[in-house]
Amino acid sequence: MARPRTPLAKAAVEASDKKNPKRFKQRREPKAGGPLGAPPKWLIDTDTSKAASAWLLFQREIPWLTQSHRMLVGMAANIQGRIMAGQDVGVQAMNLLRQCLGQMGASPADASKITVPDEGDEKDDLLD
Repeated sequence: MARPRTPLAKAAVEASDKKNPKRFKQRREPKAGGPLGAPPKWLIDTDTSKAASAWLLFQREIPWLTQSHRMLVGMAANIQGRIMAGQDVGVQAMNLLRQCLGQMGASPADASKITVPDEGDEKDDLLD
């Protein structure tokens, strides 16, 4: 089976677009419409689900997510929100969450490939 293509935004975060510039030179992806943004109004925190908080967690921990990922993030946030609220979720829900995270590039295998500059590095760049 062929290896899945790495999205350009993820490649930029991982710097793989710099390591293999030929691989990404001709790559064109649809316009994402901007960053992920705030959780939708229907995604709220309740006693039984912390879905809006889960959305914000995904937004912070997976920085390459864009508006085109909103439906997938909504599904994952619903499941993660139930877990965060202490609800029991079944094996099927856990598998769906795992699949969503994999599709968003947030699996442990993907996370080990990502290098994000330290906060201090950005400040040093501004001074130069």
